[in-house]
Amino acid sequence: MVMTRRTFLTATAAVAIALGARPSSGFAIGPPPDPLGPLLGPDANGLLLPAGFTSRVVATSGQVIGPSGYTWHTFPDGGACFATRHGGWIYVSNSELYGAADSGVGAISFDRHGEILDAYPILTGSAHNCAGGPTPWETWLSCEEREGGKVWECDPTGERQARDRPALGRFIHEAAAVDEDRGHVYLTEDAPDGRLYRFKPSHPGALSAGRLAAAKVVDGQVTWMPIPDPSASTTPTRYQVPETTPFAGGEGIWWADGAITFVTKRDHKLWRLDTRTKQIEVFYDALSDMSNGVLGEPDNITITRRGHVYISEDQADDQQVVLIDRRGWASPVLQLVGSSGSELAGLAFNPRGDRMYISSQRGSVGGIGLGVTYAIKGPFPGRGHRHREHRRGDGRRD
Repeated sequence: MVMTRRTFLTATAAVAIALGARPSSGFAIGPPPDPLGPLLGPDANGLLLPAGFTSRVVATSGQVIGPSGYTWHTFPDGGACFATRHGGWIYVSNSELYGAADSGVGAISFDRHGEILDAYPILTGSAHNCAGGPTPWETWLSCEEREGGKVWECDPTGERQARDRPALGRFIHEAAAVDEDRGHVYLTEDAPDGRLYRFKPSHPGALSAGRLAAAKVVDGQVTWMPIPDPSASTTPTRYQVPETTPFAGGEGIWWADGAITFVTKRDHKLWRLDTRTKQIEVFYDALSDMSNGVLGEPDNITITRRGHVYISEDQADDQQVVLIDRRGWASPVLQLVGSSGSELAGLAFNPRGDRMYISSQRGSVGGIGLGVTYAIKGPFPGRGHRHREHRRGDGRRD
């Protein structure tokens, strides 16, 4: 199979500016330097990786993992990592099972060497759990992607029962990100005319009460319009304030360095919102150069502490994870082959940043199945996030 190697041309300067780079008047136009080198041929797991990187399967749907006997869930989707004592971590993963209240969230705990200690559920009885987001107080927000969908706040250790957070609204939730400076929660909506939302809690760190608003964008300036009925008892939230701005299928979202970065999949755009100035801009538009753009159908997103943006693709022609570095250059990090019709999801780094977790939602080793989750080990550029240790007994604020 010949790998698709698309190059990044038209939006490079815009990305560099958005991410804080300072391009000179001699800013290069043409194929960018590849910080990882070319992707090599498929490994035993069907992944194309750069030299120095390796992969292993850590979970397959239907497989029992760990001494507790947890069966890894169907359709693994959004995920995140949380640090634990002694240098280990927990990886949480949504199950985007359709049409029934038997989706939820599973978790795998690892020791400091990346070996599995155990696996267990942290949320059951929910439906169509797509993406979500970690909080600064070390919980996982699991979002239901369905009309009237809920946001569940989950304890990664599984020691505390997950809680429904209705104040964050009932709509087609995709993902969530917390502004660590102000405690606001930003939420995307996966609908052709979805909105970008901001939840302002009554008390920082407590998601039981607060005000939900949607973005109205005029000339790149955002005004937050309160949603009259977050419960959507009679009218979907996206239609309650007609002057709010539709976004074409909100997907992954991440907060870093005073800005929210989020994805709209249906128009292949990445957006950046400065939460201080409330200025919003498109910093990558794949449709402007479809033949040469490195990224298509962007989905999950994560940003490292050094400002490197990692994005997974949803059912794109080549199913890649793409890196946009601080210089504004974009390049593939990995590519999955032999699993057409699936999507890559659950993109997350462990606390040290030397392991990336990613799932093929409807893939399996050697064919199409119900999901497989990989760990990719290697010298990732810009690796590492701000992780605090997740201590037993830590609770959510109410």
